Parts: sequence; C-alpha cells; structure tokens
Amino acid sequence: VQLQASGGGGLVQAGGSLRLSCAASGRTFSRYHMGWFCQAPGKEREFVAAITTTGGVTVYADSLKGRFTISRDNAENTVYLQMNTLKPEDTAVYHCAAKTGYYSRVKSDYDYWGQGTEVTVSS
Repeated sequence: VQLQASGGGGLVQAGGSLRLSCAASGRTFSRYHMGWFCQAPGKEREFVAAITTTGGVTVYADSLKGRFTISRDNAENTVYLQMNTLKPEDTAVYHCAAKTGYYSRVKSDYDYWGQGTEVTVSS
C-alpha cells in the first residue's frame, strides 16, 4: 500500500486546529491498522495515535490528553488526524503508517510509511 499524507505545510497559531489526511492506494486499505507518528527536529519519531481496521479501537499517546482524534473512512481509503488546541511543541513532521496483524504504538512494527506532512505551530 502507498500512503500520501497532506494537510500540513502552513503555519497555525497556538490554540488553533488542523486536520491531517492520509490517502492510501489500492483496494485493501480496510485490511490495515493505521497509525500517525510525529518527528520533531532533532528528535526521534514518536507515536501519536493508531486505529484498527474497522475504526473500532483507537489509541493515543498519553501526552496528547484528548486533543487529537484519529479516524478513518474505508470507503475513501483515508485516515485522518484531527488536531485541536495546538501547541508549539506539536511542531513536527507527521507521518502516517500502515500495518497488518495487531495494531501497535511501536514504529518498527509498521510496514508502510507515507512521506510526511509538516505542521508548524507558532506561539
């Protein structure tokens, strides 16, 4: 599966919102658990959120405290990340990823990665 993330690229003020999208190619999107990860400058890629194949289970990084919501539309082959109450520390490149088997918070468990979309939050 090929993944294309979008929705970033501009500057958003602290407290604002942004919705990222990740479009997948192919007809087997519904077979993949999906995840979002972020990588800030000089830091390792970190888990943000994951969603199971049907969307029935979602998990988040503890630090997010309910500000972000992951969702998916299998008919549109797309997974979303709604980001609310953005903070400057959310500034990072956000990557979507796909895997089969069990959903996971671990980046090395994911088989397919998108190229990333950049989110910059100003204070």
